[in-house]
Amino acid sequence: MRRLYEPRAYAAESLQGCYWPTTVELPRFPPPAGDTASQVAVVGAGFTGLSAALHLAEQGYDVAVFDEHQPGWGASGRNGGFCCIGGAMLRHESIVKRHGTHAAAEWAEVQQSAVELVDDLVTRHAMEVDRHSQGETVLAHSARAMRQLREDGGEVIERADLGARGISGPFHGGLRHPHGFALNPRKYLAGLIAACVAAGVRIHGGTTIEDVASGGLRSSHGLHRAEHTLLATNGYGAEDVPRWSGRRILPVFSNIMVTRPLTDAEREAQGWHSRQMCYDTRNLLHYFRLLPENRMLFGMRGGLRATESSDRRMARAIRAHFDEMFPAWRAVETTHFWSGLVCLTGARRPYIGPVPDMKGVWTGFGWHGNGVAMGTYAGRVLAGCVTGAGDIPELLRAPPPALPFGRFRRALLRPVFAGLALADRL
Repeated sequence: MRRLYEPRAYAAESLQGCYWPTTVELPRFPPPAGDTASQVAVVGAGFTGLSAALHLAEQGYDVAVFDEHQPGWGASGRNGGFCCIGGAMLRHESIVKRHGTHAAAEWAEVQQSAVELVDDLVTRHAMEVDRHSQGETVLAHSARAMRQLREDGGEVIERADLGARGISGPFHGGLRHPHGFALNPRKYLAGLIAACVAAGVRIHGGTTIEDVASGGLRSSHGLHRAEHTLLATNGYGAEDVPRWSGRRILPVFSNIMVTRPLTDAEREAQGWHSRQMCYDTRNLLHYFRLLPENRMLFGMRGGLRATESSDRRMARAIRAHFDEMFPAWRAVETTHFWSGLVCLTGARRPYIGPVPDMKGVWTGFGWHGNGVAMGTYAGRVLAGCVTGAGDIPELLRAPPPALPFGRFRRALLRPVFAGLALADRL
């Protein structure tokens, strides 16, 4: 098995420092005992894999889910907990130009449907997920960015009005999107796991998938026969399992820090009391929200290697960005810092559909940092691929192109990040 980054990115220990495991303990599942079989095999026990498994099991399918570590170990268990519209890095105008007005209109509906699906699952299964935030607010980091937000339309928030909403910082105004909410991603996973188990899904942890083919897969614990196989590893898959999809994704690091609980006086000093989930308009964006327990979560893109020295540099960098944005909290301690992989594609949009030349093998990937909603939605679409019910949205049907430089493609990141950082300063 080949991986794009150093082994540390894929080791069980890479979850150390993450805040979410301190809030809920997920059940652990054993590997399979030798050769096994099911109607549907799902590789990856995150939002996408568990959503697919649940939707299939509720229709009577025999489903087995496999994860290299344990459910929720990857991006699903360590993200920022933003359930919001998104999933592609394309503006509406670009989608219209490349794919037509129908695809653009359908994509707008898909994004809203993805949020509504998470809402339905949380409600229907009575999940306790620490839900808060009515919609999402994007904050302009420059005057030019604010002019663009005004052109986008929606609920514009002028700079002078931010303080009344409990939002204070170096922002030139903002725009509120009405769809979406924040949650504890690990508690959402706990709810999905419980629903899957209740529906009869078999979940296996500690299982490395070594090969996938029509008719099943081979793991570190034996063969598993299946009529259909769903690949739901997103940015954490191996480069060569299968090679087709490995060449079409570019995982990049995102980093998150969480502070100790802020006092009332500290929140007042900064002028921040909003529970709204927010992000800024930078290309290398920041995303942040005040958690229900009054800790501040703050995330940003960056990091090019999975090494201890790179993590130390990113921990210093994210703290510097945090201090610049929230100067009244410079003395507030960082209690947790971690990183994880966000999955991008060369087409800057997700893909859901068949793996070419592999009958009965389906995949979905490329949520571009919006996996809570879009990953869950993709699971339902993948379930429909198995049952034959429902269509794949037009924007998501065409396979993204293979990226240049093969297994050396991460070399693209340094000049790309440098260019994006320069553009953010203009």
